[in-house]
Amino acid sequence: MSFVQTYGPWALVTGASSGLGACYARALAARGLNLIVTARREERLRTLAEELRAEHQILVDPVAVDLLRPAAVRSLEQAIEDRRLGLIVCNAGFGASGRFHELDARRQTEMVRLNCEAPVRLLQALSPALIREGRGGVIMIASTASFQCTPWMAVYGASKAFDLALGEALTVELGKHGIDVLTVCPGHTATEFHQVAGVERAAVGGPPADPMEVVEGSLRRLGKQMTWVHGARNRWMVRANRFLPRSIMAWAAGRVLAKRLQDDDAS
Repeated sequence: MSFVQTYGPWALVTGASSGLGACYARALAARGLNLIVTARREERLRTLAEELRAEHQILVDPVAVDLLRPAAVRSLEQAIEDRRLGLIVCNAGFGASGRFHELDARRQTEMVRLNCEAPVRLLQALSPALIREGRGGVIMIASTASFQCTPWMAVYGASKAFDLALGEALTVELGKHGIDVLTVCPGHTATEFHQVAGVERAAVGGPPADPMEVVEGSLRRLGKQMTWVHGARNRWMVRANRFLPRSIMAWAAGRVLAKRLQDDDAS
C-alpha cells in the first residue's frame, strides 16, 4: 500500500509551529496527507497551513491549543470529528537547563506534563480510532537524552526516558492491531530547542542536524523499526551506555553538560 493508504488520509502533528513539528507537517503534506496541525502559536500555524494548502493542494486545519490545559485533548477530538485519522506525531515538548534545586518548580512540572502526560492523554483518546481501522501509525519524539541521566537537565532527560519507554511499549501493544509505532531519538538539531532550554551549544561537538533530515529518516523507518537514533555519533554514544557503568556515564554526562550550559559554573 502507499503511504497515504497506510497512514492517511489525515495526520495530526503536535508542536507544529516550528522545528521538527513544522518539518513533519511539510514532509507529510508532500506525501499527500491532509493535516491537523496544533501548537500554541496560532499565527504561525495559520501561516504554515496556508503554505501547505497552496503548495500541495491538501486540507490543513490549524488548531491552536495549549496541551497543558485539561480541555486541550477534547478540543483536538472535536477538530478531528469524523475525519479518518491515520497518523499521530507526538512532537510537542521542551527542555530546561540549570541547577535542579534552583530551577522554577512550576516550569519543571509543566515540562513533565507536556513531555509525558500530554502524549499519554492524547494517545489514549485517539488510538482507539486507529485500532478500529486496523492500521495507522504513531511517531513519538524522544531524544538521545532518553538513554542516560542528564545532570543539569535532570527533568528533561527523565521525561524523555519516559517517552522512550512509552513508545517502545506501545510498539508491542498497538502493533498487534496493525499500528506502527516508531520512537525517534534526535540529538543536537537545528531547532529552537537549545534556545528555549538555555543551552548555548550541544553537549557533543559537531554541527546541528538538519531537522528535515531527521524527519525524512524517521518516515522511511516507520513500520520497520521500534526505535531510531539519528546520527552515527549519537548511535555510538547510545551503544556506550550498554557497556559502561551507569555511574561513569552519569559523571561523564555531568562534566560535558556543565561545560555547555549558559550557567558556566554549573560544575
